[in-house]
Parts: sequence; C-alpha cells; structure tokens
Amino acid sequence: MNAQIILLLTQDGVTNGAIYALLALALVLVFAVTRVIYIPQGEYVALGALTVASFQAGKTPGTLWLLLGFGAAVAVVEFAIALRSGRRRAIWRMLGWNLAYPLAAALAVLTLDVQAMPLAAQGVLALALVVPLGPMIYRLAFQPLAHASVLVLLIVAVAVHFVLVGLALLLFGAEGRRTQPFTEARVELGAITLNGQALWVIGASLVLILVLYLFFERTIYGKALRATAMHRTGARLMGISTVLAGKLSFLLAALIGALSGVLIAPLTTIYYDTGFMIGLKGFVAAIVGGLASYPAAAAGALLVGLLESFSSFWASSFKEVIVFTLIIPVLLWRSFTTRRAGEDEE
Repeated sequence: MNAQIILLLTQDGVTNGAIYALLALALVLVFAVTRVIYIPQGEYVALGALTVASFQAGKTPGTLWLLLGFGAAVAVVEFAIALRSGRRRAIWRMLGWNLAYPLAAALAVLTLDVQAMPLAAQGVLALALVVPLGPMIYRLAFQPLAHASVLVLLIVAVAVHFVLVGLALLLFGAEGRRTQPFTEARVELGAITLNGQALWVIGASLVLILVLYLFFERTIYGKALRATAMHRTGARLMGISTVLAGKLSFLLAALIGALSGVLIAPLTTIYYDTGFMIGLKGFVAAIVGGLASYPAAAAGALLVGLLESFSSFWASSFKEVIVFTLIIPVLLWRSFTTRRAGEDEE
C-alpha cells in the first residue's frame, strides 16, 4: 500500500462517513426525543434513491402510492378520533395534510414531465414524496405506544422495518438502480483525482449538519426538540407537545435519510433493501456516541467509514464483519463505565 492508495481509501472513507454521520445524527435525534431505536432509518435512503431513479427512467415511483396509502390510513385514524372527541375543527387540518397534500403530489408527478426536469428538481420532488412518510409512520406505529418501554418500541421499529422493506420490494422490484451524477467534474489534488460527486456528498452533508445546528440553536421548534430530548416530562410541563416533538423528529429523520439516498445514488447501485445495511452502519456510529452525543456520533461515523474503506482493501470479504465488530468493544467499555439508571419517568 502506497501513499496514493491511502489517499484514495481515505477519500472513500470520508465520503461514506459523511453519509453515516447524517444517519447517526438522525438516530440520536429520534432516540433522544422519542426513545425509539429507529431501525428503519436506512429505508428512507433506499426510497429517496429509488424515487429519483424512477423519475429518470420515466416511471411513476412507488413512493407515490406509499404516500397516498399512509396518508389515507392516518386520515381514517385521525377522523375517527376527532369524531369521538368532538374536535371537528381538527378534521380540516387533518384532511389537508394527510389527503390534500398526497393528492397534490400525485397530480404533480402524474401531470408534469418529471423525466425532463433538472436533477435538482427531481431530488426536491423525491424529498416531497418521501419526507412526509416520517411523521405518518410515527402517527400510525409509535404515537399510540409513546409510553411503552424501550424494548416494546424497538420491537415495533423492527416490524416497521420489515413492512417498509416488503413494500419497497413490491413497488420497486428486486433490480438495482443508479442515478445520473450531479457532476462529471474531477478535481486534481496532488497525486490523486477527487470525484466531483464525492465532493458533493461531503459538502452537502456538512451544509445539512450546519443547518441542523442552526435549527436546534436558533429556532423555537429546535429548542423544543432539545428540551424534549433533555427531559420529556419537564418539556410537557412547560407546554411543549411531545406528540409534535415526536412527529418533528421523525420528519427530520426522513429528510436526512431521503437526502442521503439522493446523494449516494450516483455512487452506488441501490436495491430495495440497501438502506438496511447503510442504516446499520449509521447505528454503529450512533452507538459509539452512546445514542446521546451528536459530535461523538459524527466522529464514530467517520471512524466507521474509514474502517470500512481500509477493510475493503485488506480483507474485502470480511469488511462488514470488521465494521460491525467495532460495536463490541464500545458496548463493553460502556457497560463498565456507565452507571445503571432507570428510564425517564413520564
């Protein structure tokens, strides 16, 4: 191994680490706010990438039918609750978000020539289809169990993962897809040539992390999420809706996952179940951060990306094993250094 190979492997590791960092941040956010270890986080990656690939192939993406189906299911649940509780004014708001929005999205996808749109517009439209699935899934699967134990929430998360993977297989098929790159540019840097698409991934990841930082530090909704993450009961006593916080955290998780899928689709072939493996690596990074620290999770993601890259050179057949083995010493160290504590009281 010479210096050029080391630089190339480092470039791949940093590029992958940037995506894992985004997924790790989403997992930490969701767990801190809702106590859900969100196993299906990677599914948004696959859905975002496959949606753009469908647009470029001139096909109607399966995520459109997912959006319509989940929206209708949420509308039925909310309508029944609103009638039973007598909150008739809430019906119109519920119909607008869960029925009118999916129908408007369907009208746009079916009437516009999406295939001829610029890649950026296709990406934005893909986000518009995938991101609303986050709060819809929270409403259907997790909000009714908000007071359940972490173990019960984990079991539900695994069930949601299998449902989403099965639906993705049904709607997109088993064949893999790849999208057109954002740029064909190459950047000469000494002895190596940097891929322009990789720079897009790293740059977009850094921008999104900065935007999330400003969101949590400067906006009222971001501060509400931070308060809920610190102490859910105290946040509720201060008038912060934990239901709204849960939906917002799932919305951000879906946004991060879908955008990650749009970014990596030109670099690798995406299958209906690809997101699961990517999400697991983000989960390893989140575990390194203790499912609590955003900077530690980002550092763990960079470590996972570099470890995967160099492992693929030395022992490509065992690279996944090596990456996931990283979680063992971390858990052992935390088991000896972390004081045992009960769950946050409601």
